[in-house]
Amino acid sequence: MIYGTRTNGNQHGLVLTKPLVVDVMLDRVGYKADADLSGIRLIEPAAGDGAFAVTIIKRLHSSSLKFGFSFQKSLQNLAFYEIDTRISGLLRERIESQLRDYSTLLPKDLIITEDFLLSKPMNCDLIVGNPPYVRHENIPESQKIEYRKRFGTFTYRSDLYIVFYEKGLRLLNKDGILSYICSNRWLKNQYGGGLRKLIYSSYSLTEIIDLEETCPFEEDVIAYPAITTIQNGRLQKFTSYYKINKIDDLNKLDFDVEKSRTINTRNSVNWFSYQPSNSNHEKFLDSIENQGFKIGIGVATGSDKVYIRKDFESLVENELLIPIILAKDLKNNSFEWSGNYILNPFSSNGGLINLNEYPNAKKYFDSNKELLEKRHIAQKNPLAWYKTIDKISPTLTNVNKILLPDLSGNSHLFIDRGNYYPHHNLYYITGSYYNKLIILATLLMSDFVKNQLLELGNKMNGGYPRWQSQNLKRLRIPIIDSIPQKIIELLTEAYHARDYASINKIITEEHISKFEFSAGQTRLFEPKPEKYKSKA
Repeated sequence: MIYGTRTNGNQHGLVLTKPLVVDVMLDRVGYKADADLSGIRLIEPAAGDGAFAVTIIKRLHSSSLKFGFSFQKSLQNLAFYEIDTRISGLLRERIESQLRDYSTLLPKDLIITEDFLLSKPMNCDLIVGNPPYVRHENIPESQKIEYRKRFGTFTYRSDLYIVFYEKGLRLLNKDGILSYICSNRWLKNQYGGGLRKLIYSSYSLTEIIDLEETCPFEEDVIAYPAITTIQNGRLQKFTSYYKINKIDDLNKLDFDVEKSRTINTRNSVNWFSYQPSNSNHEKFLDSIENQGFKIGIGVATGSDKVYIRKDFESLVENELLIPIILAKDLKNNSFEWSGNYILNPFSSNGGLINLNEYPNAKKYFDSNKELLEKRHIAQKNPLAWYKTIDKISPTLTNVNKILLPDLSGNSHLFIDRGNYYPHHNLYYITGSYYNKLIILATLLMSDFVKNQLLELGNKMNGGYPRWQSQNLKRLRIPIIDSIPQKIIELLTEAYHARDYASINKIITEEHISKFEFSAGQTRLFEPKPEKYKSKA
């Protein structure tokens, strides 16, 4: 159990692939029984108990019969890696049974029981498989240290599969191909940036088959999978992108052009960034921040159990307490404060409070000192052991702000009228008066914006977009100061009535291009007027 167990009892990193998916992946990289496979060197980096290996061997055997080459000798071109000794034993038994049917012996180096990421294999023509999905916190610390030394893409809180991509790509011969079925999160998120940069500089992302709406595995897992194919030595500008809703549609990719589109991977490492379409509505759009708003994220404490409680009033001085709003307070399209407060260790001048001036807070902090000192921020600055990770600015509490839970199925966006401080799992938008925030919230609730978010970032299970600062800053929305008063009134009414159908009828490309925008409105990509440079 290298990476621990999941809640269902199975191992982290071990999810078996359906035979249909295996067949399609091998077909699309050209490893077919009716082709001459005698000289193709292939590596599977995480073989498991043989979902890919068995099919690969079967195809190689059929190819040897058709083209008359030595099957036994050509097995030396295959290498199946598996880190777990128990699983490797099961793989060996399965392959030996298969080879007995072909009256063939198991080659010595066909199955390699070691960490593929730390191995030194020969270069190859194909790398195909299903690398392990292991979150950063489940990777043993000793392995993380070694991976950071070897792999430039292993940054931030990178999942393990990122390193499998880099290792595999580095092993490819010229024109060699890598094809993984893996999480699609790296295509858009922060920790995938290094991998995108690597591919952009030296490889071609030739095809993405998005299987997020399907179940390509032998068990139901929330994995956001995609089949991603990358080639070495041919810088291809456009990538074919397929969105599959049913697993059986995998066999129809070449015929169903409606399910395909292209993305430009040679333009930048932000492959899903917003690309102006030169449509009439574009000149009436601009970013949120260019319109004078500020996008932020709530406070991270490093130990919520110490800093956030409902019963603080009997423990510490009241002047140190600030009502805090949590993501769980915004659920099922309702906004109900749970009664939590955050203990603010900062004074009005921005420095840490003197604990001797607050005897109750000193007693409370001292009782939790051992826990707080274990945090990374406390180890960096031992004298400031009781500070939160983020500095708390109490004035933020009194500001009107749109609240955006990172992970939320809410249809409605709420505006805090200056009552609460946002927690770390909440993004927020400030910078204008309440009525203008209503219009911004209404725009953000529209399908016009949600579709941009889904394009720019990853979506959560259930199909909802994630509110994340990096993507909010890249949104293009109608210029609020130039929207006609009649439209402002309609949007305001729709917001209060939670009439999402009316919002989506108003906020469309066609209608935006027909708005009678007031004279002198800001134009996309033109210098911004001084009013947009005012303080947030």
